[in-house]
Amino acid sequence: MLQDNAFASVSDFEDRKEALVAMRRHLHAHPELSHQEEKTARFVADKLKGWGYEVTEGVGGYGVVARLTVGEGSRGIAIRADMDALPITEETGLAHASTVPGVMHACGHDGHTTILLGAAEHLARTRRFNGTVTLIFQPAEEAGLTSGAQRMIADGLFERFPFDVIYGLHNHPGAPEGTLLMRAGPMMAAADTVEITLRGKGGHASRPHLAIDPVVVACNLVMSLQTVVARSIDPLQTAVVTVGTIHAGEASNVIPEYAKLALSVRSFDPQVREMLERRITALTRSVAEGYGATAEIDYQHGYPVVVNSEAETAFAREVAEELVGADRVATCSLIPGSEDFAYFLQHKPGAFLRLGNGVDSAMLHNSSYDFADDSLPVGAAMWARLAERYLKL
Repeated sequence: MLQDNAFASVSDFEDRKEALVAMRRHLHAHPELSHQEEKTARFVADKLKGWGYEVTEGVGGYGVVARLTVGEGSRGIAIRADMDALPITEETGLAHASTVPGVMHACGHDGHTTILLGAAEHLARTRRFNGTVTLIFQPAEEAGLTSGAQRMIADGLFERFPFDVIYGLHNHPGAPEGTLLMRAGPMMAAADTVEITLRGKGGHASRPHLAIDPVVVACNLVMSLQTVVARSIDPLQTAVVTVGTIHAGEASNVIPEYAKLALSVRSFDPQVREMLERRITALTRSVAEGYGATAEIDYQHGYPVVVNSEAETAFAREVAEELVGADRVATCSLIPGSEDFAYFLQHKPGAFLRLGNGVDSAMLHNSSYDFADDSLPVGAAMWARLAERYLKL
């Protein structure tokens, strides 16, 4: 086995921190929305080509896949970073703030991309591994039903670029900068969306007995839905049902024909996910029927649960503890947010990690958010060391 100093360390990237920060801030200043990452993809591809990678562009949209083989090893590891930004107007006031009106990197994908590019440069320069490294720069993580992971898989990702395991990470506001968090098994939630239309009978506000008021039905349904988790789901399980929007009517003296609701439903277990759908559907229909109304339900299955495989998570923890010390590696709590990296984990063993973004960091998807530059060397070193350790000479 190679000596420990033959593997990447954080100090290897501290000397390159200035370049990493410049790269990250360039990406932050030039964000692109899901399925529009043309310039970002070109920036990434040009860097990788310059370092000697075999680069394939246009995978599943603007996806970029880079491969580097060293030696004759048959094993392969893949590492993924997401590239897209969000439709949010930035309010940080920073010198490197978004130059694109109404678009910003409010989720840290600029940092994720930079971290993987930093690791890519190191691996290409040192070549201290035996096998194949596959780097996946994914578009449209924020796109929901048309996410980049799904599109890259449909475009033959696994068949065209074979590998054995896959890893990814996301920054974690609230955790100290440079710390690493991980969890075997379920980690991030499945996210489903439910759109409900309650149809009643419109009429004059002064004669409600001649109408069927969908507003009353909607209000009753909102309260009834609060019992789904409390009375249908095992208390030892975790689930969330949130009514995010209600829309009905235009005038105070008119009982409208219909009311529309939109729900976000989160779960960490396939059986719980199925139970939530059954209970929400049945309850919606019964409440509507009880008032003489009808219900149209569009239940949309979003990202599945992120389920980290045991062995790959244990390996990542081992590498992380070598890199930053056991006191800076923690077990991540369940996260009710969702992530399309889950689709990759349905096909390959692997793990999704979290990287501390600072205790006082603004929350994700917030107009005041910014990625913590001090976490860049740790993230890049983690990916480089993980690849070297997995493909050790």
